[in-house]
Amino acid sequence: MPETTALSLDSVSVLLVWTAITVYALAFVAYAVDLARRGAVAVDAKDARERELVGAAVASSGRPTIGEVRAQERAAEVALNARPADRPRLVWARIGTSLTVLAFLFHVGADVTRGVAAGRVPWSNMYEFALTGTMLIVAVYLGVLFRYDLRFLGSFITGLVTVLLGGTAIWFYTDIVPLMDPLKSVWLVIHVFVASLATALFALAFGLSVIQLMQARRERRIMAAAAVEASGPSPKSGPRFLGTLPSADVLESLAYRFAILGFIFWTFTLIAGSIWANDAWGRYWGFDTKEVWTFVIWVLYAGYIHARATRGWRGSRSAWLSIIGFTAVLFNFTIVNMFFKGLHAYSGLS
Repeated sequence: MPETTALSLDSVSVLLVWTAITVYALAFVAYAVDLARRGAVAVDAKDARERELVGAAVASSGRPTIGEVRAQERAAEVALNARPADRPRLVWARIGTSLTVLAFLFHVGADVTRGVAAGRVPWSNMYEFALTGTMLIVAVYLGVLFRYDLRFLGSFITGLVTVLLGGTAIWFYTDIVPLMDPLKSVWLVIHVFVASLATALFALAFGLSVIQLMQARRERRIMAAAAVEASGPSPKSGPRFLGTLPSADVLESLAYRFAILGFIFWTFTLIAGSIWANDAWGRYWGFDTKEVWTFVIWVLYAGYIHARATRGWRGSRSAWLSIIGFTAVLFNFTIVNMFFKGLHAYSGLS
């Protein structure tokens, strides 16, 4: 009878996972429509108040003036830091956020029912870790919305979670099995959860760094266009919605903050893992593949933070370090777990 109950709860968990994936996909569509509408507003709408601030009209070629671009950036920065009640009422962004919250509730339900069915915390193999890790990515995103208006990042977050969670459900699913002896420790609760939280923060920094690169490219093209004679067709400067987002410098600073928080949690992950390794195997460090890659990720983010703190490595180069760091996190979770043998072979895959 207990086995039937566990199987039933696990089936409910799988159903909730697919429901969450479906709603996340709908949220992605809503956020994508929001970005498209923002782009249309950036091109077609003529805001009289901004024109008074910059004191200039658009050039005859349709090319925005530097003053107008700066005014747009200031307005976007104000919107970024606005309280939820004072933010622009972007209908499709609100629909996307509402759907994300709904999907998140289904996601939490899937994680909780999996844990209850297993009789332990639901992150002892790749399927469960991905289930919990993607849930925390959304949790951090929704939590940050109370402080910053990052709804422009919604399509990236929901798209990433849809792909990762869908791939997890298809390729990583495993039946519930008893814990292996080394995993029967309080460090399973602490170490893996903190690692998942660090991954969620790195994911937000990654998304902001990608948009930072796009925005920096747009800004360079606008500056180059302004430096030459305003004749001929206006050069393309990237997706139109970028004109409604904060400047590349603001995006970089925000990504840097999330990366620092993630780095703090990843440092604790590395230390806690060493303590757990000593309890389980009688040594703090053994150059196991998983241990080495965890340290490599720590070094990459330490290098990113150091490089960002020095003036010469701000901008695109520091953004690329953030992107490479998160790529290493995904590599560590997927390729290392699946194809490298070692003491940390707990993927649950045959």
